[in-house]
Amino acid sequence: MSINFNIVGKRIKKSRIHNQMSQADLAERIDMSASYISRIETAKKQASLETLVCIANVLGVTVDHFLTGNQKNDSAEYQTDLMQLVEDCSSSEKQIIFDVASAMKKSLRENKGMQSINTEGKY
Repeated sequence: MSINFNIVGKRIKKSRIHNQMSQADLAERIDMSASYISRIETAKKQASLETLVCIANVLGVTVDHFLTGNQKNDSAEYQTDLMQLVEDCSSSEKQIIFDVASAMKKSLRENKGMQSINTEGKY
């Protein structure tokens, strides 16, 4: 199993921006260079566990926040991402997003047989 460092980098960037920090600000707080932070955020460099812990501490999140979705059978997969997606939405916007997601889930499950046919390239 490999870690999707694209997801990790995007979550670091999103958390950094949420905390209104520049790459230089974050880099200074963890004693790294801004270019190193940039390379982590763009998945051109794989951060060590120690670096991920330092970044998480500065940004006020857990390392799990960065790694969610990389582990098989992760019951919390995308839970934080979904919560962040709707955190600034009005009640009516949340209702619409919920209704669309519910309809999409139902459609995906009803058409499960079609998905396997389509992924094999047969119709």
